Amino acid sequence: MLFGYSWDTSSNWAFAESILPMLLQGMIVTLQATLLGFVVAALLGLVLAGLKSAPVKWISWPATVITEFIRDTPLLVQLFFLYYVLPDYGLVLPAFLTGALALGLQYSAYTAEVYRAGIQSLAKGQLEAARALDISPLRTFVIVVLPQAIPRVIPALGNYLVSIMKDVPVLSVVSVLEMLNVAKIIGDRTFNYLIPLSMVGGLYLLMTLVASWLIRLLDQRLPKEGIPLK
Repeated sequence: MLFGYSWDTSSNWAFAESILPMLLQGMIVTLQATLLGFVVAALLGLVLAGLKSAPVKWISWPATVITEFIRDTPLLVQLFFLYYVLPDYGLVLPAFLTGALALGLQYSAYTAEVYRAGIQSLAKGQLEAARALDISPLRTFVIVVLPQAIPRVIPALGNYLVSIMKDVPVLSVVSVLEMLNVAKIIGDRTFNYLIPLSMVGGLYLLMTLVASWLIRLLDQRLPKEGIPLK
């Protein structure tokens, strides 16, 4: 026995097997928070990028200020604000939904910059041609800009998907039973932190490797010249 842990291999394997179902339940919560947070970040970031790219200053300037404010304030502060402050104004959300929204809000500032870089990489002549054909700015954004910009930013968006996944443990501060929080509870009850935390590390490694592989696959499949609209 070392540092309070038994190194009996058979008992350690039995302990790991007994806690695996609980960790897998926590992993499901982790994946759900990751996906919901990423969807919020992707959609809100796209809106912010569109507003920041607007030629009218009274539209682009507030969007820029909002983006900088979100990006320059800590995720934990935003999470506490949503969870503890909003209920004082009558808006009460479940802990899981609050956490996912906080992740999406935080990363929307980063995805907005990713989209903006993709938009600025397009040839200006295409936008001028759309303007010459009297296509509205919104329709130009939807049928000309997005189909070409999105394939170019898939790798960067994928990086933020993985980052969101690794930030999900922050939600444990508002009692979300994600994977790391489950491992901590197991450790508190059994006084054995090594095995559950090691298993969480292994499961996170597996999830991030799978996510990275899927992102590379998507990046290879999407045509770089743009998504064809039918």
